[in-house]
Amino acid sequence: MTNDADRVVKLNDLFQISGWQQKLPWKPFQPGVDIYRLYGDGQKGPTAALLRFQPGGRVLFHEHTGYEHIFVLSGSQLDENSRAETGSLIINPPGTSHSVMSENGCIVLAIYEKPVTFLEESSSGSQSKAQ
Repeated sequence: MTNDADRVVKLNDLFQISGWQQKLPWKPFQPGVDIYRLYGDGQKGPTAALLRFQPGGRVLFHEHTGYEHIFVLSGSQLDENSRAETGSLIINPPGTSHSVMSENGCIVLAIYEKPVTFLEESSSGSQSKAQ
């Protein structure tokens, strides 16, 4: 019998994450954006992650192949459709596309049903299918 408690992910005080974000092992993701994966690898199947935007950070233009749920935990972000402040929930359905940036920085919880397809090339000149 396995111990389920070892497999459960629990983050306390999520609305206070800006005060304890340094405790997480963030990894570089996009220009000015770091990622902390909660589950999934972003290559197949569902994924959940925290994304930390530095001021001016940007997620390149991409298309959703499944539903994307974004919950803004601190700061604000904007895309071609709207501006989202702390406490906002955004649901992007399959087939929608956008790029996302944060003027002053933010941290969001991102839950993806399926990987996204990046349509804009990164500075390395490659397109990718991941998030």
